[in-house]
Amino acid sequence: MPTPDRPLRSLGFLTIGLFDENRPAEGHEATLRLIELGEQLGYDSAWLRHRHLQYGISSPLTVLAAATQRTRRIALGTAVTPLGWENPLRYAEDLATVDVLSGGRLNPGVSIGVPAHYEDVKDALYPDSADREDFGYGRVERLLGLLRGQPASAFQGTEGIESYSPRVQPHVPGLAGRVWYGGGSLRSARWAGQQGLHLLTSSVVRAEEGEETFVANQLAQIRAFRADHPDGEQARVSQGLVVIPTDSATPAQRAKYRAYAASRHARTLAPQGPGRVLFAPDLVGGSEQLAELLYAHAAFREVDEVAFSLPFTFEPEDYTQILTDLATRLGPLLGWKPAAN
Repeated sequence: MPTPDRPLRSLGFLTIGLFDENRPAEGHEATLRLIELGEQLGYDSAWLRHRHLQYGISSPLTVLAAATQRTRRIALGTAVTPLGWENPLRYAEDLATVDVLSGGRLNPGVSIGVPAHYEDVKDALYPDSADREDFGYGRVERLLGLLRGQPASAFQGTEGIESYSPRVQPHVPGLAGRVWYGGGSLRSARWAGQQGLHLLTSSVVRAEEGEETFVANQLAQIRAFRADHPDGEQARVSQGLVVIPTDSATPAQRAKYRAYAASRHARTLAPQGPGRVLFAPDLVGGSEQLAELLYAHAAFREVDEVAFSLPFTFEPEDYTQILTDLATRLGPLLGWKPAAN
């Protein structure tokens, strides 16, 4: 077994929380149970991904608010919130509220960009300002400033029996220092480093000129982020590949997992679309095999935190098996130790 340069310090997982349109409560409850299981298994973090106007979690913060009352230790994160769908002031209030409920366990992950299918949704999302909205980095900067306590209003004082604060309430010192940026390009990685943010890098990156492989591009982005970050080599980066251990899987589960990875493999062979998007292959196999594949992955060797992505469309029993094997089989092979509950 290869020896890593440093042991894996933090093991997390990410899910999109699918549900049946006619029975949405079941999917949301299954997601909450996964988070509870993650805490029981000693995971360091659980992350939810947005699925706007789809049959997945559209409001991760709301679900995480529920999770704060069913867990006591595990860190809870969004990976990531596309801020083009959010008002930074209102979102800052929501983040601060959930962080208070969690006892300081919230890790907000954010990204920028024009909302998906904007021409189709803009009249509902921004009916009065669709053509004037700024979906650039300034949206993140506004959110960070509000979380740090910068004024949101010029008014402060008492009006009748009501008192008003000029800054977002509740005010949570330190919350801005737990913000992660979901970057997939060199430009975004450098910007996140310059802002002193943490970096979430996933199984999707943008191919830069001269680099055609996923690993080379992800590695370049991690190094560019740290080169521009005040903390240098100590700047936090979390990697989010799809990793599916099969140690305790049934034969039917193993066949399903391999078929899932095979159905998505063609997209990993070359940059996709005008955005030159690169996808990482899904990793499926026994934990010893997976550990070898990860140690051979140049970008993985640069990190000591991961939030492995759970595959889409699987059943709750599949996720239970995958999470259990990740925590009890693969994690220890990577030098990880479960947190004490």
